[in-house]
Amino acid sequence: MSAQKTALILGSTGQVGGALLKELLASSTFTRIGEFGRRNTPLDALPAAGKDKLEQKVLDFEKLEAAGLREGKWDVVFITLGTTAKAAGSSEAFERIDREYVINAARAAKSEGHPQRLVYVSSAGADPKSYFLYPRSKGLTEEGLAGLGYEDTIVFRPGMLAGTNRPESRPAERIAGVITGFASRFSSSVEIKIGALAKSLIKAAELGSAGLPAAAKAAQAGKDGARFTVISNAGALAISE
Repeated sequence: MSAQKTALILGSTGQVGGALLKELLASSTFTRIGEFGRRNTPLDALPAAGKDKLEQKVLDFEKLEAAGLREGKWDVVFITLGTTAKAAGSSEAFERIDREYVINAARAAKSEGHPQRLVYVSSAGADPKSYFLYPRSKGLTEEGLAGLGYEDTIVFRPGMLAGTNRPESRPAERIAGVITGFASRFSSSVEIKIGALAKSLIKAAELGSAGLPAAAKAAQAGKDGARFTVISNAGALAISE
């Protein structure tokens, strides 16, 4: 890949995606940025610097082929799209949004003959064989993405996200945040601020799996022919500094 890159973000209006978008706009490495999703960020909510690099498009995830995602020939495809079963309304709707939309969008953004890197934000504990819906869906999504044939697939598995600013109240999340905030004083495996995660996503996208420093503690996962690089919460913290 060239020194300067183009990037597509899917899921930019979420907490992590929003932080990532602002970091990309400020980056000198990324010269063209696509923000494609069910909603786009209001321009007046973004810093003035870097807006000239931004291309926005509203997507219908049920009609991805009509969106022309692969026509952008994006060097890096970031996916921060995700939801919860409660927000989706049912387990079936959750899996459609959290897994099918993600994999289908990544497939639609893949341009044949153009080297591309895929960077996906999953979750700590992701496991395709889990008995629990959320980690199982994340694990199956990871495997599905790795099987699409991107030149390089990097998966982040962050712990509890700190520094979120959600419009809705989540008492359980606030309580968990207090606990993980205390635990993070003794362990780098439980919590990460969304700003730090955004920085680490960009760093990994710039370096690629082969260029990651030892501090990233990157590991290989997946099946033969569909391998991917995994970066844990501790690794994300290390490369964000």
